[in-house]
Amino acid sequence: MRKKIVAGNWKMNTDIREGITLAKEVNRLIAENHVSYTTVILSPPFTHLTEIVKSVNLNRISVSAQNCSSEPKGAFTGEVSANMIKSTGCTHVIIGHSERRTYFKEDNFLLNKKVKHALQNDLIPIFCIGEILKEREEGKLFEVVKTQLEEGLFNLSREEFSNVVIAYEPVWAIGTGITATPLQAQEMHAYIRKLIAEKYDAEIAENTSLLYGGSCNAGNAKDLFSQADIDGGLIGGASLKADDFYKIITSF
Repeated sequence: MRKKIVAGNWKMNTDIREGITLAKEVNRLIAENHVSYTTVILSPPFTHLTEIVKSVNLNRISVSAQNCSSEPKGAFTGEVSANMIKSTGCTHVIIGHSERRTYFKEDNFLLNKKVKHALQNDLIPIFCIGEILKEREEGKLFEVVKTQLEEGLFNLSREEFSNVVIAYEPVWAIGTGITATPLQAQEMHAYIRKLIAEKYDAEIAENTSLLYGGSCNAGNAKDLFSQADIDGGLIGGASLKADDFYKIITSF
């Protein structure tokens, strides 16, 4: 049975002190209310990883990096390898977020290299895919997502792919306050699961967790998570307030 997952992507927000306070408050809410049916992931900036790992109960909360290098080590100033991330106690890494694709021009082939590097270091990639508004308006949304999957993930072995989480981000909804309707989100999630089944098999498709990312918040999470193929969310701004994030975590 596939996991229900809520991951908080803090992006470039919080200093270490603020991050520790936020992580501890999320940890407290989960512990006091005995939340055990949702896999909770916190994804702070690189500078915070070690301290956040120390600040939470790792039996209740996992910690993720927001990105990793495509290289294992060497003269790559400013980069952070998957092995370095793993050494902090992290279990996950976000790869291919729309902001990385847009601002840093990361393409599917580079992201595929990052995914493989992460898997080789026993990190679970949270692989992000999704279309921009122009692509949706032109009716290319399914074509775009299919290409991102084919070039970014579909050269993985069946065993490798079984360790990947996928986050669908309609890029036009990220940080805009606009959210895909539950039916729009479900339509794409069902399409993604269908593509996985065609590439691998029905068992792999059924066991792959598909997250929705795109202005998911405490007010709309329940409707989104009630859809058959939506297994949780990759949460941006709403993950920076512990109470709001907790409400999302308990929206299943």
